[in-house]
Amino acid sequence: MIDEANELLRGKGYSAAHLIAVAAPLPGKVLLKGTKILSPFSDTEEVVLRVVHEFVPSAEDLQRRQLTPTEIRHWLAEAS
Repeated sequence: MIDEANELLRGKGYSAAHLIAVAAPLPGKVLLKGTKILSPFSDTEEVVLRVVHEFVPSAEDLQRRQLTPTEIRHWLAEAS
């Protein structure tokens, strides 16, 4: 799922430095991190993949703005 999330991010125009999904030190957790997010977002593989697929805008749409874990959590709460 991490590879799929990263493929989606590349398709949305992000380089690995800007936004990438990586395995977290905690088992079963994935981090979404990079220069386009204020601080890393951590959750299960399934949730991170869903966030990348449904919430993260294209790099062109995000422009100079940074995502925040708080806005991602707010979106997840509303989308559930």
